[in-house]
Amino acid sequence: MVPSRPDIELADGPSDTVAALAFSPAANHLAVASWDSKLRIYDLTQSHTGQGKALISFDGPVLDCQWLKDGHNVVGSSVDKTARLLNIDTGATQQVAAHDEPIKCIRAFEVNNTEMIVTGSWDKTIKYWDLRQQSPAATVECKERVYSMDVKAKLLVVATADRWLQVVNLDSPTTIYKTVQSPLKWQTRVVSCFNDASGYAIGSVEGRCGFQYVNDKDSSLNFTFKCHRDAPVNATTKVYSVNAISFHPVYGTFSTGGADGTFHFWDKDSHSRLKAFKPVGGSITASAFNADGTIFAYGIGYDWSKGYSFNNPQYPLKVMLHPVQEDECKPRGSVKKK
Repeated sequence: MVPSRPDIELADGPSDTVAALAFSPAANHLAVASWDSKLRIYDLTQSHTGQGKALISFDGPVLDCQWLKDGHNVVGSSVDKTARLLNIDTGATQQVAAHDEPIKCIRAFEVNNTEMIVTGSWDKTIKYWDLRQQSPAATVECKERVYSMDVKAKLLVVATADRWLQVVNLDSPTTIYKTVQSPLKWQTRVVSCFNDASGYAIGSVEGRCGFQYVNDKDSSLNFTFKCHRDAPVNATTKVYSVNAISFHPVYGTFSTGGADGTFHFWDKDSHSRLKAFKPVGGSITASAFNADGTIFAYGIGYDWSKGYSFNNPQYPLKVMLHPVQEDECKPRGSVKKK
């Protein structure tokens, strides 16, 4: 077994809690969306601690970010009700989306070789945008405010308030293919699609994850499990929010990060935990693997899970880079890639 290397703190990180992390598909460039109203891009190719490469400022906290396929353009969405695109080579920026309320989520996808983005908002809609046009290509009404959203291949999954999950086949982007309520009994915090787009993982505020397959014929494979909980004391168990779920790009195993300040690697197919990591000193608010799965980035900061009174200037605030060892993320029962 290769000895593990210590996690590395990203240099010159944001000044407020990290809302989202995303790696470029083309290089080890990390996008960091933060509540300090900035989307920062760091170059990890020359320095282990990263080097600031580009930045775009918004008029409110940045809640999500996503790279386009070329790896040179990144989009961010904000409480200021806009989404903006940044070209990291030229520094050029442009507004690419707008909603009536804050834009919680943003993702990119392709239709007929044309790259588009989809935005999800607290105005209870998702909107599709062709980057060559100023108006939305289409608007779809959702059941409630959008809390989390993810895309993989032709699968779009939207998680809203009141625990609704809405599934869209991007071959028919304006049609809701399926609407179900979460199998988890408490508020949805995060949704993340499987690498093969056959289903999705969800995490709730009550220390629990669920795995749902899109096709009804696979429903027997659906399952839920408990995580990010303390051991019971006097018949009382402290539970923590599952804030982040990321799938390993090579092996299809996945990570969870929680308000308890821990992250874990899991194998959904064998229903087993591959590795548990020690507490990092503060809530984990976001996570991402790089394109080849050798770096796992995670944000540490206050996630407001205990209300405003628990926030204080001494609370840890940083982005960490974990060098991934193969034995931490490789499925135990099979070497099959997913």
